[in-house]
Amino acid sequence: MKVLVADGVSKKAVNILEKDFDIVVKDKLSAEELLEIIPQYDGIIVRSASKITKEVIAKADNLKVIGRAGVGTDNIDISAATERGIIVLNAPEGNTIAATEHTMAMMLSMSRMIPIANETLQKGEWNRKKYVGVELRGKTLGVIGLGRIGSGVAKRAMSFDMNIIAYDPYLNEERADALGVTIGSLDDVVEKADFITVHMPLTPQTKNMINKDNLGKMKKGVRLINCARGGIINEQDLADAVKSGQVAGAAIDVFTSEPLAEDNPLRNIDNIVLTPHLGASTVEAQIGVAIDASHGVAAALKGEPVSTAVNMAPVSADTMAKIRPYLTLAERLGCTAQSLSDGPIKDLTIRYNGEIAAIDTKMISIAIIKGLLNPILQTSVNYVNAPSIAKQRNIKIEEIKNKDVSNFANLITVSVITPKGEQSVQGALFGTEGRIVSINQHRVDVDPHARILICPHINRPGMIGLVGSILGKFSINISGMQVGKTAIAGTSMMVLTIDDDISQDIINEVLKIDGIFDAKLVNFYAM
Repeated sequence: MKVLVADGVSKKAVNILEKDFDIVVKDKLSAEELLEIIPQYDGIIVRSASKITKEVIAKADNLKVIGRAGVGTDNIDISAATERGIIVLNAPEGNTIAATEHTMAMMLSMSRMIPIANETLQKGEWNRKKYVGVELRGKTLGVIGLGRIGSGVAKRAMSFDMNIIAYDPYLNEERADALGVTIGSLDDVVEKADFITVHMPLTPQTKNMINKDNLGKMKKGVRLINCARGGIINEQDLADAVKSGQVAGAAIDVFTSEPLAEDNPLRNIDNIVLTPHLGASTVEAQIGVAIDASHGVAAALKGEPVSTAVNMAPVSADTMAKIRPYLTLAERLGCTAQSLSDGPIKDLTIRYNGEIAAIDTKMISIAIIKGLLNPILQTSVNYVNAPSIAKQRNIKIEEIKNKDVSNFANLITVSVITPKGEQSVQGALFGTEGRIVSINQHRVDVDPHARILICPHINRPGMIGLVGSILGKFSINISGMQVGKTAIAGTSMMVLTIDDDISQDIINEVLKIDGIFDAKLVNFYAM
């Protein structure tokens, strides 16, 4: 079998593949040349330069696996690859140490004012009194997000004798105890920490998570680090807080828009350390991701399990034909259940009723788990690693099958339990189109390809108008609306399809309405 290695992938990675495969190395490859030569290859490894488009995949008659020597897969058409049964894999752990160490480097540089001290000394100034820093020892570090990188930062910070308080709404106490950290709410971290570092994915829920409201609640003189995703910290609010003295310093590696614009508010502030998205930029990380991708490609071509696949592992044509219509619906049911939940999920129950109970539903269940976990993790969750990640988070999973039917020929029910209660959502196929047909026992008919706001409320006149007025005030267009009822007297479920994303501030306005029990945004466009 032949493997094409493109984009200057490390020679050490090439050495791994040469043992078992015919290797062709092309560091610079035009789009036209790639289209011409791709039919002869069984595997390909790329960095970010080569674009594996739908057109390339259509000509890849022998291609079985695409390896990305890095984390992001924006240059690969994953949907087209999946349709052709081609495995797409990346190297999510190859840069973990690099990102972790960069976070520590940023924290230390900021706390000792190293960049500005170096800059002024290079200009001939000698001013020791001006650049008096602070020690890490004895300080409290707030870690927002305890995935691979967040937990790595916490571990290293402990070696500096820092106290760790962490916020991760989906981490249970057992895992926190194993890490040796104290778990608190976001408010706890905001109010108690001397340093705060964020390690969350950028989602509608985490966008502007750190803003002027909670910046004002922080200790005066707090210091912030963001080496995760631009947009989690509101840049203008942070700049204002540093200028006012509320925030003593910040260290930022990622930005809302990259490259950094000339008018970005974080520029030209002495107490803010900026780096151009260098979290993964080490010699070791570049070698590491290439080696990891090569091992993955080798495993895929040998028919062995691939732990870093970002799409589904190959299944038989017969099974795929049966389960394909359910996969998108299943993932969106999981996403909806997650969006409805508050706190870490302890139990997940998946029920299959009707004809679907007679087929192999393993991949459908994995799609549900994938949809459940992806919105909350910085790590990419895929069809291969979703079950193991759920296990790591001590989520108990039960699958129940029953061929009996009621109102639907095939019905999938997803129920989750958190410390705050149970949430459930049901979905069914109408032909090949998936629909959400029930939310917490309220009958609905929801297209799971839109952006919806779910508002359980007291059943009385005027509730729809009150919510609509608030959304209208913020120029949020409502393109669809329905109200589901249940056997529970006096309660209804309002589901609004909206054209625009809405901030947590707008949701908070909705929550102030008397008779609104909750308000949850589910953004299927973000999937």
